[in-house]
Amino acid sequence: MTAMIVRSVATQPGLSPADRAAHDASTLVRREVLASFPAGGPLGSWPAEDFAKARRADGVPAEVVYDYPSDAFLVIVRSVSS
Repeated sequence: MTAMIVRSVATQPGLSPADRAAHDASTLVRREVLASFPAGGPLGSWPAEDFAKARRADGVPAEVVYDYPSDAFLVIVRSVSS
């Protein structure tokens, strides 16, 4: 499993370093990657969706997102920390 921390403010160019630090400290979104599935699988095959559905049946709030740089579908669990 991999964990990523995403700071949504990173792409907003008008913020001072102090504003950026304050924003980052207050709104961190943590995403734990449970699995990665390459895009371009067989037609009609949805392995990422099937994996996420099985995790949801286990009580894990899994969801599928697409990662453009790796051209893969990621099954993730989100959590927001403050």
